[in-house]
Formats: sequence, structure tokens, C-alpha cells
Amino acid sequence: MRILAAGDHFVAPDLFARELAAEIGAQHHVERLRLPWPLTPFGPVAEVDEASGDEDTMLAALDGAQVCVTQMGPVTRRILDGAPDLRLVVIGRGGPVNVNLDAAKERGVQVCNAPGRNAAATAEYTVGMMLAAMRRIPETSAALAAGRWAGEYYTYDNCGPGLDGANVGLVGCGAVGSRVARALTALGARVRVYDPYADERVLRASGEPVADLDALLRGSDVVSLHARLTPETRGLLGARELALLPDGAVVVNCARGALLDEDALCEALESGRLAAAGLDVFAVEPPPPHSRLRSAPRLVMTPHLAGANTSVAHNAARIAAAEVGRFLRGEPLAHRVA
Repeated sequence: MRILAAGDHFVAPDLFARELAAEIGAQHHVERLRLPWPLTPFGPVAEVDEASGDEDTMLAALDGAQVCVTQMGPVTRRILDGAPDLRLVVIGRGGPVNVNLDAAKERGVQVCNAPGRNAAATAEYTVGMMLAAMRRIPETSAALAAGRWAGEYYTYDNCGPGLDGANVGLVGCGAVGSRVARALTALGARVRVYDPYADERVLRASGEPVADLDALLRGSDVVSLHARLTPETRGLLGARELALLPDGAVVVNCARGALLDEDALCEALESGRLAAAGLDVFAVEPPPPHSRLRSAPRLVMTPHLAGANTSVAHNAARIAAAEVGRFLRGEPLAHRVA
């Protein structure tokens, strides 16, 4: 069996290969390919999204391969057409958006993903982003590094709100949102959740279910996005929705940039209606030089890091290797999406 481990600078090819060897032994040949992500941001490749690398490189590496294990490698119709031996693609991430699932089904190629591999990391980061934005941590750190003791941030007007006793609205209650809810509850927040697709028991275990997004926004001191990006959720929070938030509210997005209208967010920050915001994701990554986000007040920005810690990389490789093991043993795949 020939296997391609198309890793990158986060889940490295050698990490995939080590987990594969632990799962299936060393008798199968594992070809290694390193893709440029995240040193080069992901983007569209042909008809797939959030991919790293190019079709020609993947085609050459897949020559004769029956299995492809990757995180960001593009698996387009052209690549599937040019890899007739391919039988299994395992994507070491939560969503297989870099795979043409229809083309894979047409060719009898099974596709698996790694749901939940970075849920804990993203949840931790989301709570950290809330605290950083609400408590002015980046501004005060930068001031002190520049040699200025920013005592004005201890004044009532500048110190910022806290999470204890705050009404926090979560949009989405999947693997990440439910973990965020547990952490916020431990910090004393009152958690309300909106997710029209989640099981009622999951919603009630996470906080107070709210059936209407507008109602959630009207009662939220902090709102955090945890929805998947779909045609339905694109632009989920625009100017109208942001205007429903109470004055002094905080918006956090560590999910997908296009869920949020960035111009409307900037206007709300510039007008003073929003107390702060935290973004780890953007509609265009990185934000272009002329983006209003770069000069918006009270905005904490990080370069799509929420799902990145060393545990996540190992989780992704282990989950992917386990799927390859099931495939080789003829067992049902645990996370098959196509």
C-alpha cells in the first residue's frame, strides 16, 4: 500500500508518518510531502477552499498512491481524475472543505475528516480572546513594553468589563461552543446559546437555549461566534444584527471571518457602540493593507491561531492514522463524510 502524507508546517509529514507507523506498522510505503501552510495562508485552489499547495504538486506526489492523508492539501476534480489508484482521503481537520466531495463520490474515493481535533484549543483561545478584549490586555502590555505605566486603565472608564455575571451569547453549540460554555459557566458568566441545528439536550447542558438569534443578541453583553461557514451563515452578523446588541457589548469571532460583516463591526467600534471586539479570523486572510480593521479602536486581532497548539497537531495525526488503520483492516470508518 502506498500512502501519501501531505503535511505542512503545523501537522508535519513526519508526524503523520510516525502515527501511521504506530497504527499500521512499517510495511507500507509512506511518501512525505510538505505543503507551505501556515507560512503561506490557505486559500482557494481550483474549486475547493482553504487549501495549501497546488494541483501539479499534489498530482505528482499522488502517483500510484492508494491513500492520501493531509490537512490542507487540495483534492480537486482534476487531482482525483489524475490519481486513479486513490481509494481513501483522510483530512486531519474538522471540515473537508479542501476536497471536492462530489467528485470523490463519483470515483468511489472515500473521504474522512477529524472532527473535534482542535475543539479544546479553540475553546481555550476564545475565552482568552474575550478576556484580552474586555480587560484591555494587549493595550496595557504594549504600553508597559514601551516604558509607560498605563495607570489610566485602572479608572472606571477604561478598565473594561468582566465575565463574572456577564450575559454571554454563543452562536453555535457544537464541539467548540459547548466547551466555551462550560468554561464561561465556571467563570461565573450567564451563558445563552443559539443553534437551530443542535440537539435540545446539548443546548440545555451548555446554557439557556434561545430560539431566535435576534433575542440572543438583544440580551448579550458578549457574543461569540461558533457556527460553520455556509451560504446560510455567511454575513450572519451584519449592521442590523450588531445594532441589536446592548451599548458596550463585546463581539468575538474565532470561527470563520465571513460570518461577520467587518465594515459594520468597524463602524460599531468607531462609534463607541461596542466596547471591544476580538477577531482571530477574517474574510480575507491576511487582511489587506487598506482594511479598516487595522485602525479600528479597541480591536484585538490575531492571525488565525485559535486552533493551533501542539496537542492539536498530534490529535489530527492520530485520528487520521486510526482511519487509515480501519481502512486497511476492512473495518467501518469512524468519520466518513463521503
